[in-house]
Amino acid sequence: MLARVHSAALLGIDARVLDVEVDVGNGLPSFTIVGLPDASVREARERVRSALKNSGFPFPVGSITVNLAPAEWRKVGAALDLPVAVALLAIGGWKPAEPKRRVFIGELGLSGEVRPVRGALSLAWAAREAGFQQVVLPAANAREAACVEGLEVVAVGSICEAVACLSGSRPVPPIPAATLDGGGAVGGAADFADVRGQTVARRALEIAAAGGHHVLLVGPPGAGKTMLARRIPTILPPLCRSEAIEVTKIQSAAGNLIAGAGLVETPPFRAPHHGTSAAGLVGGGIRPTPGEISLAHCGVLFLDELPEFRRDVLEAIRQPLEERRIAVVRVGGACVFPCDFLLVAAMNPCPCGYAGDPNRLCACDEASKRRYAGKVSGPLIDRIDLHVSVPAVPWRELARPGDPEGSDAIRQRVTRARALAARRALGPPGFRNADLPISDLERVAAPDAKARRLIETAVARLTLSVRGVHRALRVGRTIADLEGSERVTAAHLAEAIAYRVRAIPDPLGRLDRVSAAP
Repeated sequence: MLARVHSAALLGIDARVLDVEVDVGNGLPSFTIVGLPDASVREARERVRSALKNSGFPFPVGSITVNLAPAEWRKVGAALDLPVAVALLAIGGWKPAEPKRRVFIGELGLSGEVRPVRGALSLAWAAREAGFQQVVLPAANAREAACVEGLEVVAVGSICEAVACLSGSRPVPPIPAATLDGGGAVGGAADFADVRGQTVARRALEIAAAGGHHVLLVGPPGAGKTMLARRIPTILPPLCRSEAIEVTKIQSAAGNLIAGAGLVETPPFRAPHHGTSAAGLVGGGIRPTPGEISLAHCGVLFLDELPEFRRDVLEAIRQPLEERRIAVVRVGGACVFPCDFLLVAAMNPCPCGYAGDPNRLCACDEASKRRYAGKVSGPLIDRIDLHVSVPAVPWRELARPGDPEGSDAIRQRVTRARALAARRALGPPGFRNADLPISDLERVAAPDAKARRLIETAVARLTLSVRGVHRALRVGRTIADLEGSERVTAAHLAEAIAYRVRAIPDPLGRLDRVSAAP
C-alpha cells in the first residue's frame, strides 16, 4: 500500500516543497525513513506512532518505509511529522472530503497535538510558489503563514482537528488578516529624550538613520555610547511590506518569533557579545543558519567593545558590508542570507578608556594605544562612514532643565529624508542614500564648484581613499536631504568629510581631530 502527500522543508531561510511517500508492506514491523533525513526527522518515527495511537487512530502493522523526495538535499527539523501521519492515515483509508493541492506542515506531540515549527512563512511561501492551493499547519504559525497572499491557510491544533477540518465535519477556523503589527520584534520604552548632551553624537546618528550610513562611536566608559546605540531603532522608519517579509522569514527560521505573531514591523536590533565566533556573526554551522548580521537585516547591528572581537571575526563582515548578502557554504549545504544592516560600533579611545578625558588621567603608553587601535583593520574602518567622538557629559549638562528632543520628532525627519532620496533615485521602498550606486553619485550628489574644491583639498590633506570620497558624497547627500536642499553644498560636504576623520589618541593622552576645512 502506497500513499503520497506534500510537505516543505527549510534550507537556510528559504524552503523547498517535497514529496512524502509512505509504503506499508508485508514483513516484520519496522519504520524506516530515507531521503537524507537528519536526526530530528528520523525521530519522527516515535512521535508519529505515539501521536496516532493516543489520538485514537490505527497504526499500520508491517514494514513501513517513508521516502522524502527528492533525496539530493538534507531534510532538517520536525515539520515533516504531520505529513507522515497524514500519509499513514491515507493508507488506512482516510481521505479529505475536498480534493485540493495542499501541503502539510507541523511537529507532533505524543498526545497528537500539532506544535509550531520554525520558518512557517518560508514554508508557506514555497508552497504558493510551487502552485499549491492550501497549507495545513499549526495554529501558532497561522498568522505568519497568512502573510502569503493567494494561499488558503488551515490552522490546526491536533491530528484530530486536522482530520475533522479536512473531512468537512468541522468548519475551518478563520485566520486574522495579515497586517504589519510588530509582532515578534524587539521593542521597549527607550527614547532619545533620555539622552542629555551629546549633541554631535545625536546629529551623527540622525544622519546615519536617514542615509543608512555605518557609525563608529569612540569615547570613555560611561559616556553613553551603548545608550545612544540602543535608541537608534526608535528613529528608524517602520519596515515596508517587502522588508517585513524578509525580516520575518529570517527571524522565523532562527526561531525568534513569538508564537502567534504576524509580520515583524520594527527594525531588529542585535548586539552580539565580543566573544561571538565568526560562524555566530556571519552564519554557518554544519547546517547553514543565519548569523547575527542576517538577524540584523533591515535593522541595527551593534558591536560594543569593537577591538575586543577577534580579528578574523571582524574581517568576516567586510564583504557583507559591501554586498549586503553573504553566501555560506558548508558540508550540509550552501545558502545565501541577506544582511543589509546598519553597523553601529563602539570602542574606547585607549585600553584604559580615558585618553582625552579632561577629568581622568590616561594610564596607557603610546605603544599600548597603537596596539589597541590596531586591533581593528584599516579596510574595515574605511567602510564606516561616520566616526564620532562621544566625550563624557558634564554634570551641569545632565542637570540642565528641559527635555531633549524625543525619538518621534527625529524619526519624522528621517522618514522625510528617506522618502526624498527614494523619489529622486527612483529606488524601491526602503531605499537609502547608502544604496546609491557609484554610477549615480555624480548625478544625485551633484556637488557645487566650492564643494568640488573641498573634495580636492580633503583628498590631498586627509589622504581619503576613493571609497572614502564616495562615502562622503553619500553622507553629504543625506545631510542635504535632512535640510531639504536639492544640491550638496560645501557646508554639507564639509560636515560629511569631518565624520570621515578618525578620533586618534596622541601620546600625551589628548583626543585630536584633524580639521577637514581647506
